[in-house]
Amino acid sequence: MLNKTGLAIINVALLAIVRPLGAEEKKNEAANAFAAHKALFAENRYPSAATCRTCHPGHYKEWSVSPHAYAQLSPIFNSMHATIVKQTAGSNGDFCIRCHNQVGMNMGEKVFMKNEDRHPTSREGISCIVCHRVKNAYGKVSGRFALEQGDLLEPVYGPTGNKELKRVIESGDVVLETDREKAGRHIHTDAKRFFQLTESSFCGACHDVTLMNGFRLEEAFSEFKNTPSAKRGETCQDCHMGKEPGVVSGYREEPAAIIGDYKTKPRKRTDHMFIGPDYSIIHPGIFPHNDDAAEFATISEWIQFDWKKGWGTDEFEDNIDDDYKFPERWESYDDRLDARDIINEQLDLLNEAQKQREKILRVAFRMGDLQVTKASKRGLDFKVQIRNGTDGHAVPTGFDAERLIWLYVRVLDKNGKLVFQSGDLDPNGDVRDLHSTYVHNGELPLDKYLFNLQSKFITRNLRGGEREQVLAVNYSPDPLPFIRPTTFSSVLRGHPGAARKHKQGIPPLGHRWAKYRVKAKELTEGPYKIHVQFKAAMVPVNLITEIKVVGFDYNMSPRAVADAIRNGHIVLWDKTVQVDLDGEDQTFDLDKGHDSPKPAKEEE
Repeated sequence: MLNKTGLAIINVALLAIVRPLGAEEKKNEAANAFAAHKALFAENRYPSAATCRTCHPGHYKEWSVSPHAYAQLSPIFNSMHATIVKQTAGSNGDFCIRCHNQVGMNMGEKVFMKNEDRHPTSREGISCIVCHRVKNAYGKVSGRFALEQGDLLEPVYGPTGNKELKRVIESGDVVLETDREKAGRHIHTDAKRFFQLTESSFCGACHDVTLMNGFRLEEAFSEFKNTPSAKRGETCQDCHMGKEPGVVSGYREEPAAIIGDYKTKPRKRTDHMFIGPDYSIIHPGIFPHNDDAAEFATISEWIQFDWKKGWGTDEFEDNIDDDYKFPERWESYDDRLDARDIINEQLDLLNEAQKQREKILRVAFRMGDLQVTKASKRGLDFKVQIRNGTDGHAVPTGFDAERLIWLYVRVLDKNGKLVFQSGDLDPNGDVRDLHSTYVHNGELPLDKYLFNLQSKFITRNLRGGEREQVLAVNYSPDPLPFIRPTTFSSVLRGHPGAARKHKQGIPPLGHRWAKYRVKAKELTEGPYKIHVQFKAAMVPVNLITEIKVVGFDYNMSPRAVADAIRNGHIVLWDKTVQVDLDGEDQTFDLDKGHDSPKPAKEEE
């Protein structure tokens, strides 16, 4: 049975038989034929997730909207990686992208290019084969491992082995084909048990990242190994692939494969959404991964489809003027309706992922007590307890230097007048820390009470001195910077000499206090309301300022990227308490809620 790529090759040949081609047409058809053969060759080496979807539709749907699936498509990652390559004169190589795009790097694609120009399987990022075509236990190698090449019929590596696969093939209950020379429904010829796939160390191959100079960029796996969760024998998979995100909740019992109407025997079924703090900021026609969307329009064409204006909806289509100008690809009314159906399906899946994201963040980040330690005419002092709700790793973890997790605190008098605030955003969408452009330019004051769990990079100038930076790339006054090998053992010193990280995270089941003081001169008339919001952002907007020099994919402007990040901010917890200036200490349990007992989304 030919796949779509094979049919495309045949169609090219048939066109040449039906009618003679001109010189330009011959050139174009030859290019198309080459591209089709190249695609077929790639599929025979690295099968697409869409190929796996045929028998694993549930796994595919979960994965298609996951951070793993978004890993290469992210315009922020693509530009951040390119900026680091630029700042290091190329000496950083594929260090960042080899975790985000194993297939592309194994295929020898360029380190930096438009995603539309990449092979479709390369664009899938961390796809099925990145985990299920690995046969060696590599350990903490920062994403540097080889994929077993071969088409669909080659063995895959899974948690249980081939007992059920063998039974299905030999049963005759469903027609399958294991001979690649014959047409039919092809299937893996073997499923080998790979012991590490069910262990946390498998995750550590990518989720512990040590730079070439010894700098420990990400330490999620290292943090986990020393936790109560690890001592109990729990794994990363137990929290991140179970029924509920972020907690040990057991697994569903379901068939691992559905072949037509035939289902394999139910067994432990892991969830492949792998939800985390990241979210998509690109056009929903491009992400989540969707074969129907990819066949219906190219990336460039989807970018032209203005889904936010309502194209394809009855409300929009029934009220547009006759002279309304659409791009050529979307002039057809029927095409716009079909595109809208695809967009609605995509948005439903994105909304489900957003709900799961909010769940896992609320498990990790908790608000404890609010204690008022002074409440008189001499001033108002209070503190808020922030807790790590997990015992599996610190929060935030992973790329903690780009996770903006902060408190937005306001104090209002009896008339609703604002007398104090901390954690508010500048016009760019940044908190008022040292990386705010407005603070740097003296247009806004530094927020000295800011409580922010984002770690910060401290890098060393090659001529001496240190500075806090957004990216952990050493500042160099030389005209051609590059990554220089260390001149001493970072193992003996305990840290690299070029950079370090000021970690702000909270250890497992630990807590920190955010302290605030409202001076007497700022007080007006009580009673006062203390309004506390615990907020989360994927990355700070100042990162966009840092990486905009190389541009952004999908024709996105820095402003569009920044706005999309800000639109993704969520309020994890929203609490309000009332305080009288009676001079007595007061304690409020914020976990139990006051005035706003349910988490609330941020109001735009």
